[in-house]
Amino acid sequence: MIKGLHHAAYRCRDSEETRAFYEDFLGLPLVEAFAIGTTATGRSAKVLHTFFQMDDGSCIAFFESPDSPFDFKQQHDFDLHIALTVDDENLEKMLEKGRSNSIDTRGPSDHGFVRSIYFRDPNGYVVELAAPTGSKKSEFDQDKAIQSLKDWQASKGTGVA
Repeated sequence: MIKGLHHAAYRCRDSEETRAFYEDFLGLPLVEAFAIGTTATGRSAKVLHTFFQMDDGSCIAFFESPDSPFDFKQQHDFDLHIALTVDDENLEKMLEKGRSNSIDTRGPSDHGFVRSIYFRDPNGYVVELAAPTGSKKSEFDQDKAIQSLKDWQASKGTGVA
């Protein structure tokens, strides 16, 4: 059985620029970085792999591969984002920190089960900080989720969401 997230990995434009956002701004320590000169399949590579750790031990990681083209673009929240858990006090602190550091900052948004703020990292990715509200809505309901998915699937062809 899957026990949890070890890391989620993304491409980055520049490892130092990415480190400044994730470590200096968000406060996630850089805990590992290693160069990859040869892939597991024997291909020559010029890649740096970096890991920034959260309190639970999981990481968000990045690959910088300057010799390999990649289409960096501003991501829409619905296309790609990562949500990281914080408490309400830190949500407010990070909201002010983002604004005072001229970082693209949006929110807060109240989703019922979490309050969220959003930043755009130097690579164009959206990073959400989510503070659970403690409401009953914060408890997941698998049966309701399954029914919502079935309802969605049934409605897609009708133009009704």
